[in-house]
Amino acid sequence: MENSTCRSRQKASHFKKGTQAGFPIVIGYLPIALAFGILSKTSGITLLESIMFSSIVYAGASQFMALTMIAMGAGTLGIVLTTFLVNFRHFLMSASIAGKIKNEKKSILPLIALGITDETFSVASFSKENLTSSFMMGLELAAYLSWNVGTIAGYLLGSTLPDSIQASMGIALYAMFIALVTPMAKKSLKIASLVILSGIVNSLVGRFASVPRGWGIIIAIISVSILGVFIFSEEEAEEL
Repeated sequence: MENSTCRSRQKASHFKKGTQAGFPIVIGYLPIALAFGILSKTSGITLLESIMFSSIVYAGASQFMALTMIAMGAGTLGIVLTTFLVNFRHFLMSASIAGKIKNEKKSILPLIALGITDETFSVASFSKENLTSSFMMGLELAAYLSWNVGTIAGYLLGSTLPDSIQASMGIALYAMFIALVTPMAKKSLKIASLVILSGIVNSLVGRFASVPRGWGIIIAIISVSILGVFIFSEEEAEEL
């Protein structure tokens, strides 16, 4: 009985520490989620669809991208495949975190993998705490709730804003990708070159190739990713 009580207290302590560690993510997520909610409203999707975007897809950059592709008239397959490719890195991040959680029930790992984002992965990777399922659940729940609350608030707020401000929220997508790419591009000329090349490929495919709307992004992602495999050495890849 005492051992059970001790374990429960320990789990509660780890969960609390995880929640506290997620507080900086909450601060960062809320304004971006608000922007997504507002953009959802201007894109013509319903509140329920916006909520499902954030609760099921739960991938910031991909959600913005999907909204843009919907507005472009892209097909379902193209949107799903693009989202899959953009989020493929989550497989690697989830595997890395799973390897650091010791002596835990394996059945909890898929749930933890669902909550992995770039930000939660970064916090977990650099945390001085021993990673436990309770710590990860606290960390991820804080981030998850803030993203979904921000989405709902943004959607509801969107109906009260002037049309000119609502229309300007479309720039949030480009701002997010610039914020994601710039730190890495500053570290490596090769990465900067690949980023520019992907934009060129997407533009050329969209202009000259007879492919469905949205497939230019997919072709750019695959082709530039393959090129990246050949131009980066193992040492360079590990440093990144």
